[in-house]
Amino acid sequence: MTAATALVLAACNGGTGDDPDTEPDDSDDNGGVSEAASAITIGWNQTFYEYNSNSRTGNAAANNNILYLMNDGFRYFDGDLALQRNESFGTFDMVEETEDSMTMEFTLSDQAYWYGGEEPVEIDAADLMLYWAAHSGQLNTETDADAVREEVQGELLEEFGEENDDGELEVPAESMEEYLAAVETEVSERLADDNEVYFNFPLTTSVGLIEETPEIIADGKGVTFDYNQPYVDWEYSFSVGVPAHVVGMRALDIDDPQEAKDRVIAAIQDEITEDLAPIAAFYNTGFQFGDTLPDDELLYLSSGAYLMTDFQRNQYVTLTANPDYTGEFPAAIEEITVTISGDPMTHIQALQNQEVHLVQPQATPDTLAALENLGDQVGIFSGDGPTYEHIDVIFDNGGPFDPETYGGDEDVARDVRNAFFNLVPRQEIVETQVQPINPEAEVRHSYTQVPGSPNYDQMVETNQMEQAWPVETDLDTAVELIEGTGVETPIPVRFMYDPSNSRRANIYELVRESVEREGLFELVDAGDVNWGSLLADTTIYDASLFGWQSTSTAVGAAGQNHVTGGVNNFGGFSNERVDEIFAELSSETDAQAQADLLAEAEQILVEEAFGTVIFQHELIAGYDARLQNIEPIALAPTIFWNYWEWELTE
Repeated sequence: MTAATALVLAACNGGTGDDPDTEPDDSDDNGGVSEAASAITIGWNQTFYEYNSNSRTGNAAANNNILYLMNDGFRYFDGDLALQRNESFGTFDMVEETEDSMTMEFTLSDQAYWYGGEEPVEIDAADLMLYWAAHSGQLNTETDADAVREEVQGELLEEFGEENDDGELEVPAESMEEYLAAVETEVSERLADDNEVYFNFPLTTSVGLIEETPEIIADGKGVTFDYNQPYVDWEYSFSVGVPAHVVGMRALDIDDPQEAKDRVIAAIQDEITEDLAPIAAFYNTGFQFGDTLPDDELLYLSSGAYLMTDFQRNQYVTLTANPDYTGEFPAAIEEITVTISGDPMTHIQALQNQEVHLVQPQATPDTLAALENLGDQVGIFSGDGPTYEHIDVIFDNGGPFDPETYGGDEDVARDVRNAFFNLVPRQEIVETQVQPINPEAEVRHSYTQVPGSPNYDQMVETNQMEQAWPVETDLDTAVELIEGTGVETPIPVRFMYDPSNSRRANIYELVRESVEREGLFELVDAGDVNWGSLLADTTIYDASLFGWQSTSTAVGAAGQNHVTGGVNNFGGFSNERVDEIFAELSSETDAQAQADLLAEAEQILVEEAFGTVIFQHELIAGYDARLQNIEPIALAPTIFWNYWEWELTE
């Protein structure tokens, strides 16, 4: 996603191939590095900030891109978006299927290691067990973490806040990211002190279907487990996250990696709360980065082609080829530096100066023209991207779209939401911001399907989004809806977006001008360059503009955006039938039945005014003509996916 979060899970690293029985070998002069000895710089728009991308605060493209280069995995998507297995890292298969369950087996290869510490540490069943514990939700004992979080937010507001013009405490934009990290850390530590187990990133529609504790097999190198129902996306979901030995060492104050892994396994198998509570707390926040590379080298280990060797927040990340890596896809470029700027023109200027070799700027007429003006010294890729732009609203923050604001009246809140969406100028946004790049671009009308995909027309016909919220806007309907509610106008709406992104800044102004007609709404500028890490704090905004980036072709990939408690459902939307639909979808294997279920879900989302969709992004990449084999794909990690094939020529 161009947003702070991806759809459920980031794509995993690696490739297909044999599974040679090898271990790290210092006698190999070249290690896992190809013959090329070169360095490149890549321009990106948001800084890396957390090693654990499977946490409440860390699940972001800015983190996932770097981790894709650093860490190996069971699977990846190729240039045709086909799922490929990486057997040099491990194998996975369904070993039994019944009407009620599926039995899976995941086994790590003998060459899967964590690198970067004093010596390599095997990746094994401990890492798989921790992944299950962290994302199944089965071991959590804390049931009201949001109440604790609200209390902590109020307390830390005293520390981080400054008085605004109304004399109220408000966290300044430059401190907001630090404030939210501090909140999440305090919440996790406070719950751990109370002996409560709280892993803060449960994946209810995937790993959450594994209710029973996995069993360890293959001499400690694998696990077997059951999904509690047939699960259509089983090939996509289970994985390895952060190193279990690091979590055990730091959470339980243990020096020996194997002892730490044994304690983690025992805590999970025997549900030892006094160990699980600090394990969960460290898992949630222990891998957050400060302004520079952490002193603790265990907080950024590698299992793949690259080691992180330097980091300056909001400036750059430097990755160096891992000489010990023996997996299927070693680094082809010796050193990669990812440099950070929110201004795409900064990167394009650097590309012209040959200071940067690869950029993926926001697709705008200006960025495309700037790239084209560089002539033959750059190559340009332009095509369909994985991201769609949308506006979501918050259902549970006491704001203008929350029924509790109107004494629990669902109808009034729904009418206010519908009035707002009737005033979003979707057609004008597409005409002014997208069509100058792609004259064929149209307004997108589906939450789950890309325009032109096989099921798109069915979604549009069923959900009736265009009829509910005409693309040219419907002022008369908006006025009628608001007058019918009796709500005092103008209704203030705090609007979150990225002000450093020129296109989103333009969209904000278009939305503001439209929704403020007839004095119906007053858009309050809650734009923040740290918008990505702020999405989870819905006390500071009522509506948001950003893009979801698809990371998978899994059937149920959108579920976490819409189900109750979904990790990407920031707005607090909850609908019993939508929850049921995504539960049914997870076990439905018939393609038409899948489409029918998604269409029904989309219809409910429109009826309940969940949010509105605007357009599908173009993907534009510019690269130094000397850098060969750049082939972005329409899934995350886009430009990074085939790093092992890159070549820098003279």
